[in-house]
Amino acid sequence: MYSIVIPCYKSAETIETVVSETAKEMNHMGRTDYEFVLVNDCSPDGGATIKKLIEITQKWKYVKVVDLAKNSGQHNAMLAGLRAASGDVFISMDDDMQTRPSELHKMFTAFDEGYDVVYGAYPEKKESLFRRFGSWVNKMCTVMFLGRPKELRTSSFWIIRKYVRDSMIAYEGSHSYLLGLILRSTSNITQVEVEHFEREVGTSGYTFRALLRLWSNIIGFTVKPLRLAMQTGMFISACSVIFAVGIFIRKLVHPSVDPGWSSMMVAIFFSLGVELFFLGMIGEYIGRTYMSINKEPQYVVRAKYNFEGEKTGQAI
Repeated sequence: MYSIVIPCYKSAETIETVVSETAKEMNHMGRTDYEFVLVNDCSPDGGATIKKLIEITQKWKYVKVVDLAKNSGQHNAMLAGLRAASGDVFISMDDDMQTRPSELHKMFTAFDEGYDVVYGAYPEKKESLFRRFGSWVNKMCTVMFLGRPKELRTSSFWIIRKYVRDSMIAYEGSHSYLLGLILRSTSNITQVEVEHFEREVGTSGYTFRALLRLWSNIIGFTVKPLRLAMQTGMFISACSVIFAVGIFIRKLVHPSVDPGWSSMMVAIFFSLGVELFFLGMIGEYIGRTYMSINKEPQYVVRAKYNFEGEKTGQAI
């Protein structure tokens, strides 16, 4: 079975089209055993999105809906959908028609070659300059800290196998980051160029603050920033020693240099370096502990629709 998981946020005007067009494409490809899991991420639109999602479940029995009690972010909402899905292959799509179902056949061609993860890569994104810059910064950080291959281009349009899904949903931390979860599950990943379309309705829900918060989730999957702090401290300490030697030589050559200033500067630089070194070392242990014991819920489920025998109002 194929599970199409779509986080929904203020998508009352587009989600029905996404579902119907995707179902048509799946039928056209002969992949007729499928389900949709739509996750309402507590859309702030007066209930319009959840109302539309409930209408869709009444229209198509292969559509399931998970309604979250508070906004948890796209990545946590995706994990909620992946946990609720019952397929063997999982497809992630957007709710705004920027990722078109007509591009799915390209991704399945690569998926059928044996890859565990297939990303839809955009040769040209229909986004603002600010969003493009943010994506570039995020890519550089994931390359540096998560070991992401430099040539790998990612998006929210992807296909994964069941064992990758199972590995992803085993993560219980509240600050989830899907790329980090995928990269620690498999390296058998590829990308396929697909067209990125203009947003048909509304604007992106990602503000600068939301993007910054999402970017900060990277630290939950690596201790490299802490190691970088430690290495910076070592570097400053080494520079302070060289600086001290230079000041000593200068004092010998020019005895008129004001007394006290040189030694004070050396002490400041050296103490700063040592402080960063030990903070980095302590942070290494705190970071590992933090990643292990953080038990804040990823999301809270208010209700589920079209799930047989499922309880509602679950905190996960």
